[in-house]
Amino acid sequence: MIEQSDTKAAYDAVAGLYAELFSDVLETLPMERAVLAAFAELVEGPVADLGCGPGHVTAHLRSLGLDVFGVDLSPEMIALARRAHPDLRFDEGTMTALDIPDASLGGILSSYSLIHTPPRDLPVIFAEFGRVLMPGGHVVLGFFAGDDPEPEPFDHKVALAYRWSPDALMTLLRQAGFTEVARMRREPHEGERPFHHVHLLVRKGRGDTVQIP
Repeated sequence: MIEQSDTKAAYDAVAGLYAELFSDVLETLPMERAVLAAFAELVEGPVADLGCGPGHVTAHLRSLGLDVFGVDLSPEMIALARRAHPDLRFDEGTMTALDIPDASLGGILSSYSLIHTPPRDLPVIFAEFGRVLMPGGHVVLGFFAGDDPEPEPFDHKVALAYRWSPDALMTLLRQAGFTEVARMRREPHEGERPFHHVHLLVRKGRGDTVQIP
């Protein structure tokens, strides 16, 4: 089973190539831009882009008017993000123990940043999301979809990853105190992996206390 140290080392090793390949990828993804635009309209308060990579989506969220900062496990990715976007804040960190105060965020973006997480750790991460979000705060999760109710491992090339049934992932989110607002599912584009892409938009309950199941 892959651990955080393995994922960190794997992304440190490919950080430069990753930034070169994906820093302008949003220009080719109208459905993803639409999800982010809706998210920006709904959010009230600061936003954390968790698993921000080289910071291109963080910068896009700032262009939509959000008060946003990025967090990533990989120090090489953070260094690239800081160089590319010196006006934005980027911190090293892990989603299993966020260095963010309780109830301080209006929103969280996790765009394909949970795909390498061992399934056993997702409840811990979703509890952290609930801890740092204000009541009524929103989360957008982007991931590769599978049809099996159990998470499906696959070779991501960078590090072992998992596909999730949207319904199965939503079950874990409900257990952590989140309510589904919307979901977007699209077919893969030419050149992408032959998997469906899904974005879930969820909201933290007002006044709820999130517990680890």
